[in-house]
Amino acid sequence: MHPNRRRRARWVGLAATTVVAVSSGILAVAFSGSASAATIGAGSYTETLPAGAKLPTGCGSVSTNPRENVTANAPKGAVPTNDWWSSLLFKKGDECNFSQPLYGHPAAYKPVASGLGFSYEQTPAISGSPTGLGEYHYPYAQKVVAGVAGLNAPKAFVDNWTDWTVTPSWSDGARTLKATIGHGLPLTYFQATGGDALLSVTGPPTTWSNSGNRLGFSIAGQDYVAWAPAGATWSASGNTYRSTLAGKGYFTVAVLPTTTANSTADKVAIADAWNQYAHNHVTGTRVSYSYNQATGTVSTTYGFTTTAREGNGTGTVIALYPHQWRYLTGSTPAAQTYVSPRGRMKIVTGTQFQTSMKYTGVLPEIPAVADNSGADLTTITNYLNAELNNPADFRGDDTYWTGKGLGRAARIAEIADQLNLTAVRDKALSVIKTRITDWFTASAGKTSRVFYYDKNWGTLIGYPASYASDEDLNDHHFHYGYYVAAAATLAKFDPSWASSSQYGGMVDLLIRDANNYDRNDTRFPYLRDFDIYAGHDWASGHGAFGAGNNQESSSEGQNFSNALIQWGQATGNTTVRDAGIWLHTTQAAAINEYWFDVTGENFPSQWGHNYAAIVWGSGGAYATWFSGEHALVVGINMLPMTGGQLYLGDYPASVRNTYAELVRNNGGEPQQWRDMHWQFLALGDGDSALSKFRASGGNYTSEEGESKAHTFHWIRNLAALGTIDKTVTANHPLAKVFTKNGVRTYVASNITNSTLSVTFSDGRNLSVAPGKTATTGGLTWSGGNANGGGVVSPPPSPSPSPSSPSPSPSTPGCTTGPLLSQGRPATASSNEGVDYPASNAVDGNAATRWSSAFADPQWLQVDLGSTQALTRAELTWEAAFGRAYTIQTSTNGTTWTTAATVTAGDGGTDTLTLSGNARYVRMNGTARGTAYGYSLFEFKVYGACGTTTAPPTTTPPAGTAWAVNTAYTVGTVVTYNGARYQCRQAHTSITGWEPPNVLSLWLPL
Repeated sequence: MHPNRRRRARWVGLAATTVVAVSSGILAVAFSGSASAATIGAGSYTETLPAGAKLPTGCGSVSTNPRENVTANAPKGAVPTNDWWSSLLFKKGDECNFSQPLYGHPAAYKPVASGLGFSYEQTPAISGSPTGLGEYHYPYAQKVVAGVAGLNAPKAFVDNWTDWTVTPSWSDGARTLKATIGHGLPLTYFQATGGDALLSVTGPPTTWSNSGNRLGFSIAGQDYVAWAPAGATWSASGNTYRSTLAGKGYFTVAVLPTTTANSTADKVAIADAWNQYAHNHVTGTRVSYSYNQATGTVSTTYGFTTTAREGNGTGTVIALYPHQWRYLTGSTPAAQTYVSPRGRMKIVTGTQFQTSMKYTGVLPEIPAVADNSGADLTTITNYLNAELNNPADFRGDDTYWTGKGLGRAARIAEIADQLNLTAVRDKALSVIKTRITDWFTASAGKTSRVFYYDKNWGTLIGYPASYASDEDLNDHHFHYGYYVAAAATLAKFDPSWASSSQYGGMVDLLIRDANNYDRNDTRFPYLRDFDIYAGHDWASGHGAFGAGNNQESSSEGQNFSNALIQWGQATGNTTVRDAGIWLHTTQAAAINEYWFDVTGENFPSQWGHNYAAIVWGSGGAYATWFSGEHALVVGINMLPMTGGQLYLGDYPASVRNTYAELVRNNGGEPQQWRDMHWQFLALGDGDSALSKFRASGGNYTSEEGESKAHTFHWIRNLAALGTIDKTVTANHPLAKVFTKNGVRTYVASNITNSTLSVTFSDGRNLSVAPGKTATTGGLTWSGGNANGGGVVSPPPSPSPSPSSPSPSPSTPGCTTGPLLSQGRPATASSNEGVDYPASNAVDGNAATRWSSAFADPQWLQVDLGSTQALTRAELTWEAAFGRAYTIQTSTNGTTWTTAATVTAGDGGTDTLTLSGNARYVRMNGTARGTAYGYSLFEFKVYGACGTTTAPPTTTPPAGTAWAVNTAYTVGTVVTYNGARYQCRQAHTSITGWEPPNVLSLWLPL
């Protein structure tokens, strides 16, 4: 038996032999004595350390004084851990004075006695082989140290931190230095006292520019620029550069996105362009996000606060990771890019940038569309009944193995409920309730199964701890995600247990410890385990490794994110739910980029692998902490398989490629964790996975958190449903769309006691009875008996800003009228080139947009085909939004009536109430919100309730027979099998794209 979570040993080199083997025994600690309890509802935790328990441990007195390495200027409240820079604060191991290398990207840094070291490596160091264990790293190799002449500090402290920056601080009594470094910051900003600024270069530098206050030099293929204050100069002597800073005490050093192929003129041009940002010191970074339930859109703003040391400029130079620039809105990156361990980083400038991603849903469990009858029902029933006496199959009593067992029981409960096997379901729920309640009760004299809150560290540790979740603050998101997910399942059937007066408060404490969603709660750090800018979790609390911090089981991190969605939905806490949706959506993009490299663009081409089991600050590894077996190396980023792991199937071809690489490297089909790999393969090829499962006859050993019941249910139903269709979203968080042979099946889970109407972005509607999971489309099924309260899905659009008209209240029995505008003829006052026509705003594709000329006024209008009763308009803006505009209606396209007015729009999605009858609807923009034009992803007009289909055109255009290899434009009408369809989106047809199969392309008439 191989432990899934392991103690982290120091990374010491690039060889594949750094894979760490650990004992397979369960870590257990025996306690004695009693613990004083702090109550929260009916639950409780202790604030007295249980006898024999370990606190976080490190250098000096950090165990009891985690602020030992911060200055008096540092933010108050709980100190952050599990970050890219944590070894600077949580000093541990052989570096008790400064820190291990800090991989900010694009540059890497290392505090030393004389200042801050820089490295920007562009060539990877690779070990191992393409078919064996191996690693790639862009290791720290110091090229420059920026400091103060004579500085010899005994230690580096932390003076400040914000969402993705940190400010190291040095002092030797006579001289001081502070430096602000961060993710995505090519410019590092320094403040110095007591001496000249000194740049010490490792080896002879090449000076390519030294004029006035600006210096440009190269070393070993890396190009740097340093700016002193106005009036200052740089002097060169051997391997050093020096500046008096004109007595002003600040300077800036930048790493350029250049290579040896760039000319001096190229370097000078970049330095010239960046002069305006040279002294705009970054003094804060902050993320903000929102989830638009109506459109399934997750919007994130990454903001930078800058303070001008000279002049009154704002903004800085920002380098974006692939998971950011692929979803960038409102900005255009520069031509130059940086090399990084995560792939190319693109450059924008300013005080913020924004991304827009689609949240395509999670499920409590895969629906029983295929194993609800016949021989397959017999098979799953037998598997479930076999679990009646031991649904959790706990393998240990620590937080990790307890969580694994709880997760196993939750899957069994969900499946048994779908199939009305209530005895199995209730037994699984009983086990979950009994065990979690035990952990959530710190009774007098209790020595184990207890949570302890440490006020110094601002952390909640469960004892018995395991895999250094105590002494290193490792893996809290891994462990606690299982607890929260199981509690969410329990809440669906026993809402009173989940209430704040019972045990809901304890669940919330676990959430806040691992990833506190509330900035105002200083008991825990904000988003402890989640690296906001990198887009994923870090597993080590201290990160004290030569390769930076690391994350192995990204899927267990996603298990935590999914748990927040399920818990928030089940308990009516939309703040928690939306935090989970943001975490899950962001991390899904990062995992597909950096663990599975679905684009093939991010890993070094020389490495040879298309998958990384561990992501390090400096690179990645095809290896694990606990085993060299290929099956476990690949499988560690798959478990646990739940309805929250469907993002793994967003790229079916990548799934098949990863499985094929596993088989190739393994020299044949995997023999360990076969169930995990079959379930993963099912996301790319369900029929093949089902064939492998059936061939096994069930004669295999399940992964420690799995059951044969869940494995069969997952594979059998995915074989029927097909692969994930990530092009369609829903206005309900617990919904998903699958496609097989060009036919979509729509799934939604209603965990409330009221009927739920779910609308999908392609126009499909699904009514789900109370407590049921239901499907429509290719497969139709309904099952389940959840009776919790939960969150009833609101009307399809969020409330508008105060300056906008409020939407009309929903009519009983009618969530919304039909969408009338999609696929209809659209025209505009202007288009920003051929790529942004008016038709893009009504094509049903949220990835395309109409964009106007950069001037006022501008308009966009749609012809509904006939006069219709109207109820509302929904406008989804790109970053270039309308500050002031009206919605106008007309019956003839000539005489217009103002139906709604917006005077202080702020972008995002605007929902406006309409009334009356019209054939033509127009957005008439009078004041832009940006320097760009007006840009709409979607302009939707809805009709009155009671109409079930979109209206036909007044004079139906003639249709020709649909044919393959034909180019169709928006609005084209065709016939197919006696039915008529209108083209929604321009495309060239192929076999499989027949109109009934692809409603995203064709609108039935």
